Parts: sequence; C-alpha cells; structure tokens
Amino acid sequence: MKSWKLPIQTSGEGFIDISKVVHSSLKENSSEQNGLLILFNPHTSCGLTINESFDTSARTDMEKFLKHLAPRNLAFIEHTAEGPDDSPSHMKSILLQNSLQLIVEDGEIQLGTWQGIYLCEFRDSNKTRTLQLKFIKG
Repeated sequence: MKSWKLPIQTSGEGFIDISKVVHSSLKENSSEQNGLLILFNPHTSCGLTINESFDTSARTDMEKFLKHLAPRNLAFIEHTAEGPDDSPSHMKSILLQNSLQLIVEDGEIQLGTWQGIYLCEFRDSNKTRTLQLKFIKG
C-alpha cells in the first residue's frame, strides 16, 4: 500500500476539477492496475466531491448553492479570526467530503460518463491544498 501527497494550487473560492491531475498522479506513483485509490483532504475550509463535470454551468450552480446555504452575513457567526470567509468556509466543508474512495480498474479511475473529481475551495485567498493519496491493491 503506497501513499503520497498531491499539492493543488487554488486561486480563491470555487470548484477545481482535479480529475486529470489525480489520474496523472496515480500513474506516476503506482504501477498497480486494480485496486482502490483513497483521497484524503486534511484541510477544514475546503472539501472534496464527485459531481457533474461536463457542463460548466452545473459547477457554477453548485458553487452558488453552497454560497446560498452558508452566506457571510449570518447574524450568529462568531468565528471570523481569519476574515469574513472563515466560518462560512467551515460550514460549506461539512456539507461535502473530506475523503473519497475511487475504484481503479486496468489503471483507470472508474467515474461515470459525466463525473469529475472536485476540490472545492471555500477561502478567498490563494492556497496550496495538499491531498494525501493512498492506493490499495485489490
């Protein structure tokens, strides 16, 4: 079982399709053809999800939906130590996943026809998010 880290650069709030970079990273770090690839996100103000990646308007709608659920102007927000995006970023991240498990067959990540893997950044500033990946031979 091999594990490695994958840094992802973000440029403010938004969904980043990381499908290709995850696939490339798998090819570079594992010669195994069949198994389970685990992605773990150790950050509390971004998340992971698998969703529609063919039509970019779907991504825009998902981003707007999360902003609607966790706006910055909620009267009860107290946690603003790192700015007005601080608490809402944590609220959004609890609605998504901090890890994904992906089936790999014949060296290919098994996703649906329209699916993509997203890192969902919820902070305004540029970040380097480092995902931890582990491949389990199966």
